[in-house]
Amino acid sequence: MDGVGSFGAGRAGAEFDPISFIQQPQTILRILSWIFSMVVFGSIVNEGYINIGSETLHCVFNRNDDACNYGVTIGIIAFLACIFFLVLDIKFQQISSVKDRKKAVLLEIGFSGLWAFLWFVGFCFLTNQWQRTTADKLPLNQGADAARAAIAFSFFSIFTWAGLTVRAVQKYLLGTDMSLFTTEHLDGNQPIPPYPSAPGTESTDAYQSPPFTEKADPNAPTYQMCLN
Repeated sequence: MDGVGSFGAGRAGAEFDPISFIQQPQTILRILSWIFSMVVFGSIVNEGYINIGSETLHCVFNRNDDACNYGVTIGIIAFLACIFFLVLDIKFQQISSVKDRKKAVLLEIGFSGLWAFLWFVGFCFLTNQWQRTTADKLPLNQGADAARAAIAFSFFSIFTWAGLTVRAVQKYLLGTDMSLFTTEHLDGNQPIPPYPSAPGTESTDAYQSPPFTEKADPNAPTYQMCLN
């Protein structure tokens, strides 16, 4: 993982470096996932529906509207999620609270893992419906290129979102370097300064002997009490 500190990021409030940010594998995967999702739902929306002898539009995937709706839905959500997480990646280093950073990383793990699974389901679903599409359901191969593009980029999206999940897990396993944070960073509250001591007072832990001690004088005369 690049970077050190809390969950893979440096010290909170450090200056943002756009060049190093773009070169990070996580950013590259995020941009690729954004492009792939745009290709999937864009192909289906533009050329994924055809009309055969009527004004009713049918999905090119075996005339199964559920297949087209599934591809469009997960594609649009993935498109918006990539933008959201890209902004979160930019702002991540500015998050001073360790708890907030942990929540952001856990959110990324959950969403990326879920969407990698949904892209896998989408790829299998679209491929199955495309294999069942006969020539009479798709005259002149209308929308065939769009269907193949949606299937191909659904397949590519599985790996990009799986890669994002792995990167997020690695960030989580890095944990927290507590030396990079003060009390203010940990709980979001201002640190409480210690009470100042009164001027001119000094404290000491040294033991002081009592001021008055009695010592026996060996030259002093001794008196005996005589009992009559």
